Amino acid sequence: MASEDTAVFISPDQLQIGLFIQLDLHWMDHPFPFGSFKVKSDEQINTLKKLGLKQIRYIPEKSDCAPNAAPIASLPVVENETAALEIDPVIAAELEAKRLRQAEQQRRKAQLAECTKAFSQAAVVVRKLNKEVHSNPRESIAAAEQLIGTMLDSLLTDNDIAIHLMNEKAMGDDLYFHTLNTTVLALLLAKEMKQERATIERLGLASLLHDIGKVEVPDRILLKTDTLNRAEKTLLEQHCQWGVDAAKRANLPAEVLSIIAQHHEFCDGTGYPKQLKLEQIDPLARILVVANTYDNYCNKINPGDSLTPHEGLALMFSHQKAKFDPAPMNVLIRSLGVYPPGTLVQLSNEHYGLVVAVNSSRPLKPQVLVHDPAIGREEAMVLDLERHPDLNISKALKASQLPRPVLAYLNPRKRMTYYFSPSENCA
Repeated sequence: MASEDTAVFISPDQLQIGLFIQLDLHWMDHPFPFGSFKVKSDEQINTLKKLGLKQIRYIPEKSDCAPNAAPIASLPVVENETAALEIDPVIAAELEAKRLRQAEQQRRKAQLAECTKAFSQAAVVVRKLNKEVHSNPRESIAAAEQLIGTMLDSLLTDNDIAIHLMNEKAMGDDLYFHTLNTTVLALLLAKEMKQERATIERLGLASLLHDIGKVEVPDRILLKTDTLNRAEKTLLEQHCQWGVDAAKRANLPAEVLSIIAQHHEFCDGTGYPKQLKLEQIDPLARILVVANTYDNYCNKINPGDSLTPHEGLALMFSHQKAKFDPAPMNVLIRSLGVYPPGTLVQLSNEHYGLVVAVNSSRPLKPQVLVHDPAIGREEAMVLDLERHPDLNISKALKASQLPRPVLAYLNPRKRMTYYFSPSENCA
């Protein structure tokens, strides 16, 4: 766990460019985007002095220099901070802009709540599907087809789609979220690959049912966190055929059966059950393989063994590229970006953050939940980096690299679960 920085108080007259400061003011009581930041200009220093503060915290460890020497006699400070702000039109305008951003923040929260509601409703269908598809296949398949239709009605109406990180509370206590997560990713990839709606419907149905054969696999194998022995591995690999058998009993078309059968086949012939190679694998199964593998890496049985979203993409793209069809693999990178939702990051201004959403057409400028000790966790600020061209992501981090208070504030998910909305809901 990273160590915490120490703060030292200085007078406003000691400010200079290169100091990293922390304001003891509510976010709405000063005109700066953050309550802590590195001073970069004389203009910022002048604005800080106009706030009327008697002293300001600075963080030596994050500063490029030491403060100016303390003055022998300080000039009188403005006691009425509100009055000081009101008489400066520039600061007043900046505060008004901040109020507008706060209103936009509230609108974003309301729209995220709508996305979460849609996710929760889909999760209910998936949970019921997994429990009843073997005993009541006709009604279960009908419900699955209806869910895919509803998802596509939203997914295919806008060119740009926002991909959101879902709250773990919306997921419930079971593992059915893997089915939904894989389905969401597969649909997104197919959309970005310009597939026809009917084709995406087949892929969506196969994605919802790709693991139904696991009902035949004992929990002691499904939930095992250690490496499987040869007998256990052989038994687990049969879930692909068992899934096909169940889909046949439900009278699903051959195209769907093929996708279910091949969702663990890799393009280099190292997959299972038949060690097929690229040209032998159904093109839609190749899409599902990419989505399924990524989710499996990021959501292992033991969350402590999971890769971060950034690590999962890097492993697949840099070290396992031969396993995947380049088309859906490239689309996954292009849609989620280098820092997918769920990635802990450090910004160019040294603030920590958690990527919470990304626009599939502009993935390099995601939305980031930013740690700012001047703002309460319940009011935490989400910055759309597309609207802040001066900010970018410096690097991805592991939870262990964050100071404990930052980790508690950002509260990164143990499991990565995504859902989508039209991009205007993520503006």
